[in-house]
Amino acid sequence: MRTISELSDLTGRMAIITGGAGHIGRAMATALAEHHCNILLVDRDPDALVRAANELSDIGTGRIHTATVDLESEAQRLSLVNRVQADFGRLDILINNAGFVGDSQLEGWAVPFDQQRIDTWRRAVEVNLTAPFHLSQALSPLLRAGGKGSIINLGSIYGVLGPDLGLYAGTTMGNPGAYAASKGGLLQLTRWLSTSLAPSIRVNSISPGGLARGQDERFTARYLARTPLGRMGGEEDFKGVALFLASDLSAWITGQNILVDGGWSAW
Repeated sequence: MRTISELSDLTGRMAIITGGAGHIGRAMATALAEHHCNILLVDRDPDALVRAANELSDIGTGRIHTATVDLESEAQRLSLVNRVQADFGRLDILINNAGFVGDSQLEGWAVPFDQQRIDTWRRAVEVNLTAPFHLSQALSPLLRAGGKGSIINLGSIYGVLGPDLGLYAGTTMGNPGAYAASKGGLLQLTRWLSTSLAPSIRVNSISPGGLARGQDERFTARYLARTPLGRMGGEEDFKGVALFLASDLSAWITGQNILVDGGWSAW
């Protein structure tokens, strides 16, 4: 029987992490790098990619690579696939982490339902749902060939639960339908892929709850009052679950959604 250390060892494996320069992306990359994985960080922000790669350069024995890609573009996604095939020739882990989350300044996003815009909806669905489908489809031959293929999709509590809009009262924050619908679709895609790609590729998802991002104090107080563990999430909360699903620690687990939400969904 292998030890926990052996089961979690990612030496020689290759991972892609989209949104790899973001908060959660860097945390998950750190977890994999600490266990000697080779990693391709994918993000649309080249400067953030350089900073993320520098942070990881002295961790573990794996190599860190970067690719500047706007996942809203089908052509750029295809270029990424071609590069992975040409430069690496293998892939063991695909983490579909990049997300279209918008902000209060984006037109037709964090606004009442009757003001939410179709063009913004399409952008969110393209990044949050179509891109993971496209990358999973195009990279599945490489994932299958290595014999240890693992796809991890980043969902959301709002892909599982309806929102309490009272949390946002008096703030500029909102809960767009496009975000919830695209994340809910991604969770169902996870289940669909888990049976369609079995037994050679495992497919699971991680659904974060609310993360500390300097939100309006009124929102934070209301949110914490409904969270059993009494705090917002942080990047470190995702290191363990990412390593678990990426490695042989979860070799007999597929089609599952792990809610990392401080107990929010337990009510």
